[in-house]
Amino acid sequence: MDNRINEIRRVIRALRVSMKEAEAIMHEQINRDEDCSFVASEILKMRTVMSGLVKERSMLGDNEPILVHHLFIPRRPPTPSLVPREVALA
Repeated sequence: MDNRINEIRRVIRALRVSMKEAEAIMHEQINRDEDCSFVASEILKMRTVMSGLVKERSMLGDNEPILVHHLFIPRRPPTPSLVPREVALA
């Protein structure tokens, strides 16, 4: 049973990292006014899987927090704001 708990914890860690990356991609798409429905649906699928894993983990008696340490580097630099800046007339 301890092996199953360790496996669940490993999958939860990986899902968290994947979800953070997908959220960053989705936010980039939103900032560029692109369609983000595919990425958003994938995040919802990951959340559904995560929910099932958390339930199974708690049924097995594991209540320890799962810490995720990762170095997430965005794929692209943030896009500049599309709001025009006011130009001071001298």
